[in-house]
Amino acid sequence: MQTKAEKTQKAKTPDGGPALVFRDAGIKRGERIIWQHGNFSIPSGSITAIVGTNGAGKTTMMKAELGLLPLFSGSLSVLGGPAGTTNHLIGYVPQNYASDIESNLTAEQSVLLGLTGTKFGIHPTTRAQRAQAREAMVFTGVDDKRHYRLSELSGGLRQRVAIAQALVSGPKLLMLDEPLANLDLAAQRETVHVLAKLNHEMGMTIQVVAHDLNMLLPVLDGAVYLLDGHPHYAKMNEVLDADLLTHLYGTKVQVVTTPQGDMFVTPGADEPDDVTPDIHKPDEVAGFHHHHTKNPSSSARGNRRDSAIGGEKPRYFEQVVSHRSQAKAGRAEGNEGNQRQEAGQ
Repeated sequence: MQTKAEKTQKAKTPDGGPALVFRDAGIKRGERIIWQHGNFSIPSGSITAIVGTNGAGKTTMMKAELGLLPLFSGSLSVLGGPAGTTNHLIGYVPQNYASDIESNLTAEQSVLLGLTGTKFGIHPTTRAQRAQAREAMVFTGVDDKRHYRLSELSGGLRQRVAIAQALVSGPKLLMLDEPLANLDLAAQRETVHVLAKLNHEMGMTIQVVAHDLNMLLPVLDGAVYLLDGHPHYAKMNEVLDADLLTHLYGTKVQVVTTPQGDMFVTPGADEPDDVTPDIHKPDEVAGFHHHHTKNPSSSARGNRRDSAIGGEKPRYFEQVVSHRSQAKAGRAEGNEGNQRQEAGQ
């Protein structure tokens, strides 16, 4: 068995550098510029969200990273090579997987497509390929459903089958377009647990297009946010800014922190009729944070991913101590020290 450090090193780019690097990158469709002046890098071994309003260019960014849409300016490096040249190292889960895939396929047949391709005709599979598919399904928790047809599975199970299909070839980068869309709360939690497990145990770099950040917050390291036609990257403690999110989404947003230290994003109360909202110009908002291409150190990320969701210890990580538990222990130790000091007085 490989250690986590060995798995993490395996998942990194050959030179140990960032997984994705944007240098003055821009993309357009026809004569319309979707976004431009992208200057940032995304660290290897991180989980990153791509956020923005509808039409801002989130899915377009993933297509550019896959080399499916050419840049009109700048450059884009993915896993150490130009976009489109390293796709064999990328696992991709499209937003419409559950509706587009043939529902009469079994879960196992669907996962095997990640190895045999989607061309028409009969594709004999080897014992080794079936073993790979089985391993991917065990990892995502759907091995017991391998003989079920996709039409017999819930949306959450089909999403995990889709992730298994993307994993079966052993990618270094996993890209998911709205993986939590149209899933109930329990299915969302299970999907996030799988992503946390992939990152924690394999050091896999993960990129997620998302509208709602709340379910993903415990596992995210940072986010790419598309504002005023320009993509920016920042760590989550910088993105979780009420002013920034208000202008990003075009509606009043507040960031709430609970007494236990959990954070969530929620719509803010409407301004009273006699109050003029404090609205900044987009270029002012873009300057709220200064972003650098230097990769954040792993020690700076904290243990949100380890706690995986809402402070509850995930079933997959028996050896992980959550950030909340550490904070709680620290508070308890501090209270005990105060009590001893008061007793001494």
